[in-house]
Amino acid sequence: MNEHLYLPKKYNNPSRLLKALRITSERSWIKAGERRVLELFQEMAKRVPAYKDFLKKNKVDSLKIRSMADFRQVQTIDKDNYLKEYPLEKLCWDGQFKNRRWVISATSGSTGKPFYFPRERAQDLQYAAIAELYLLTNFDIRHRATLYIDAFPMGVWIGGLFTYEAIKTIAERGKYHLSIITTSVDKKEIINAIKKFGKAFDQIIVGCYGPFLKDVIDEGLLCGIDWKKYNLKFVFSAEGFSEEFRDYIIQKTGLKDIYRGTLNHYGTVDQGTLAYETPISILIRRIAVKKSPMLYENIFPKKNKLPTLCQFDPELFFFEQVSENLLCSSFSGLPLVRYDLKDYGGIIGYETMIDKVKESGIDLIKELKTATIENTVWRLPFVYVYERRDLSISLFAFQLYPEPIRRVLLRRQFNGSLTGKFTMITRYDHRANQFFELNIELKPNIHKSEKLKTLIEEMVIECLLDENSEYRKTYADYPEALRPHVVFWPHEHSAYFRSGGKQKWVSKENK
Repeated sequence: MNEHLYLPKKYNNPSRLLKALRITSERSWIKAGERRVLELFQEMAKRVPAYKDFLKKNKVDSLKIRSMADFRQVQTIDKDNYLKEYPLEKLCWDGQFKNRRWVISATSGSTGKPFYFPRERAQDLQYAAIAELYLLTNFDIRHRATLYIDAFPMGVWIGGLFTYEAIKTIAERGKYHLSIITTSVDKKEIINAIKKFGKAFDQIIVGCYGPFLKDVIDEGLLCGIDWKKYNLKFVFSAEGFSEEFRDYIIQKTGLKDIYRGTLNHYGTVDQGTLAYETPISILIRRIAVKKSPMLYENIFPKKNKLPTLCQFDPELFFFEQVSENLLCSSFSGLPLVRYDLKDYGGIIGYETMIDKVKESGIDLIKELKTATIENTVWRLPFVYVYERRDLSISLFAFQLYPEPIRRVLLRRQFNGSLTGKFTMITRYDHRANQFFELNIELKPNIHKSEKLKTLIEEMVIECLLDENSEYRKTYADYPEALRPHVVFWPHEHSAYFRSGGKQKWVSKENK
C-alpha cells in the first residue's frame, strides 16, 4: 500500500501544515477527507478479506460506491457485526497478520474477554503528526526545553506506549529539546520526577488521566509540594471532565494559560487519537458553561450533560454523525470504515460553530483576543462526545461493566437477601474524588447490615480483580478509591427499582 494513504505527505512538514490549518477553508479539509475516505473504502473492498465478505453478505457492489451519497448508504460496522465475526488475519490488509510488524494493545476485558487491536509504525506516525501540531501550537516546544512525563498506564493498554512512541518520534525528527520519562501510573515517581527535573527544563508536560492527576496533585500538596514553583502543563485522555476540574488544576498548580496549558484527547484503542481540544474549543466550551446558557443550548443537545468538545482533521479521521451516534473511518491498524464507535455525540462544522456563537450574542473575535489565542484558530470541524451510552461506567479512565457484578449478586449466599438487581454509578465526593457506587435492591422484609455490605464489597472486588485487567492494575495502587460503595434500597424502591420496567443497570447521574 502507498504510504501516503496512512499519512498524506503534507504531514511531514508541521510548520507548513500549521499555516494551512489557519488559512485553508473548512470545506477544503472536508473535501480532502471525502476523497480519502472513498479511497479507503475501495482499498478495503479489494484487499481486506473480512470487509470484502461483509460487503458481499450485505449485497453491496463496491464498484457502485462512487460518491459520498453512495458511501453514506453502506452498512456500518462495529465490534459485534464485524470485528468479532472474523478471524484477526481476515481483518488485516491482504489477510496478513503474522508476517507484519505490530504493536498490540487490548481493551480491559470487562465484558469477559479483552479485544486486541494491532497497530503498525504508520499509526505511531499518525499520532506523532497530530501531537506535534499541538505541542507546537499550545506548548511552543520549538523554543522551550520540555520534559514530557508519560503517566499513562504502561502494559497492554494503548495509552502509555502509544504516547511514548509519538513523543520519541517527535523529539528525534523535529530536533526539539524534548525529553520523556515514563513513570506510568506511579504517583511517587511522577512527584519525584517533577521535584528532580522541575527546574532543569523550561516546562514540564504531564500526560495522564484526569482523575489520576487530581490524585497526584492532592498527594503532592499533603507532602508539602508547592506546585506553583514549577511550570506545569497537562495533556489528558480517556474520559471527559468538567470545567470545574480544569479550574481545580489551574488553581492548585498556578497554571497561567487556561487555553494552552491543558488539553484533552478523544481517542479509542480501536483507532487511536481521533481528535483533541484546541484553544478555541476550550474557549467556546468555557463560555457556554460559565457565561452563556444560550450558547450551551445552541451547541449541546443535553442540558444536564457536558460533552468533550474537540476539533478533528477529516483527512486522518473522517467522522459522520448518524442520529446521535458517531461513526469514524480511518487507516488504523485494522482498517475501519463507517465504524460505529458506540459513542454518543455529534459534529458541528467550523463555520456553523462560528454562526452559533454569534447567534448567542458572543463576540468571538473579542474573546479570542482577550484570551490571546487568536493566532491558534484552525478551520477544522468540531466533534463533541459524551460518555458512552452502553452498559458501562467510567472509573479512573477505564470501563466497568455490570456483567461480573450481576454474577456476584446472584451467588447462592445472596439468594435469601438480594433480588440480584442493582444500579452502578460513578460519583464524586465533596473533594471531587471519583468513587464507584453500587445501589442494590433488597428482597422484601430484608434489612441492610454491615456484614452483608462488607461481604458484597469484598466479593465484587475479588471478581473485578480476576476479570478486569485495568481494574487490577489500578487497584494495586489505589485500593480504597476503587472499593465499591454499597448502598442498599428497599424492595421496588422508586429511585432505581421501579416495578414493571427494564432494570437500569448503569446510571450516568451524579447528584
